[in-house]
Amino acid sequence: MSDHCVVLKFGGSSLATVERIRNVAVRVKVDYLDKGFNVAVVVSAMGKTTDGLVELAQKTSSVFNGREMDQLLVIGEQQSVALLAMAMEEMGIKAKSFNGLQAGFITKGHHTEGRIVDVNPKRVACWMDEGGTAVVTGFQGINEFGDFMTLGRGGSDLSAVALSVALKAEFCHIYTDVDGIFTADPRLVSNAKRLSSVSYDECIEMAALGARVLQARSIEFASLYKMPIYVSSSILDGEGTWVKEANMEENIKHGKVKEGLTIKAIVHDKNIAKIAVLGVPDVPGIAAGLFSKLAERGIGVEMIIQSVMRGDVNDIAFLVKEALLGEAIEVCNDYAREIDAQGVTYDSEIGRVSVVGIGLSVYPDIPAQMFSVLSREGINIDMISSTSNSITCVISSSSIDKAVSSLHRHFMEGEK
Repeated sequence: MSDHCVVLKFGGSSLATVERIRNVAVRVKVDYLDKGFNVAVVVSAMGKTTDGLVELAQKTSSVFNGREMDQLLVIGEQQSVALLAMAMEEMGIKAKSFNGLQAGFITKGHHTEGRIVDVNPKRVACWMDEGGTAVVTGFQGINEFGDFMTLGRGGSDLSAVALSVALKAEFCHIYTDVDGIFTADPRLVSNAKRLSSVSYDECIEMAALGARVLQARSIEFASLYKMPIYVSSSILDGEGTWVKEANMEENIKHGKVKEGLTIKAIVHDKNIAKIAVLGVPDVPGIAAGLFSKLAERGIGVEMIIQSVMRGDVNDIAFLVKEALLGEAIEVCNDYAREIDAQGVTYDSEIGRVSVVGIGLSVYPDIPAQMFSVLSREGINIDMISSTSNSITCVISSSSIDKAVSSLHRHFMEGEK
């Protein structure tokens, strides 16, 4: 295999039509093959194919079956790899498609949210050693029973990063429908600026809080193995954004040997919902029981808040992905009856907005500034949480756009 190996990833919007698939083939050739790189390409399903398959399953049955859903969803990526390989062959490129099993992705865990436990891309590497370009399905692997298992929304990013590590690639290039990573969603903030680079820690925080450019798990994987990621547009030419370790030497060269907070971005997420279990008995083991039952169903939770005790009871509130709300309510209602809690409430008309910056927690004025900006805009705060690198407010979903714009003007554009 060539010393210059790179893994490319193209998302669904880049493959939405036959014309775009052909454009991807051209881009792979011009950007990398013509420059002597050995290339593996990881792809998502075409356009909204995955959403269409989910809708089809819901129309067919009201009973959710994770295993059968995974066997259905992998169809989308398998369609993409075959068509892209055909388009490459049409251009004279030696190409072959590989599904998750053929590419050596081993997974475990819950169906629709599988976890990678090993990648052994022997067949892919052999094909590349022969001078071929490998086209690999993202989003899927095989569990110990030989069943297909998908990796959760955005899982093709994780597939691409994991394959990059397994093939010892120089870096992973993720092509998207945007020019890189910005200081805010450019669809909401016209003055949002493209970031030339972000550290793994910054990018993980941004992705976990709602930035849609990269899947959070893929960045965690890249950070673990120090695999650089480059994010750029698959449609437009121009510079993108590097995700990699913070470059100390470059900072020193530019005279950045000083303290000082750098707020990196304003991030939002509208695809969340809040659940509260009310009047929970204040005894040991109650929270453990609740979150164990949610975990058994593969339901991840965030921003857990337990209220101050009222008599012998308190309330436990948390966030879930909006798509998992129905299942989470079912689990919570069953558990509330089991422990004789007072009831369960939920709110799907919420979103969260976050200020992200490494070391933000040591600057006590930042929370006050954030809350003041929201207050001036007449935006009420429902929940607040903070980490060492972010402050997050849960607010009404109808106020998200205004909150993002106002916070960006204040923190990123210097408006007072």
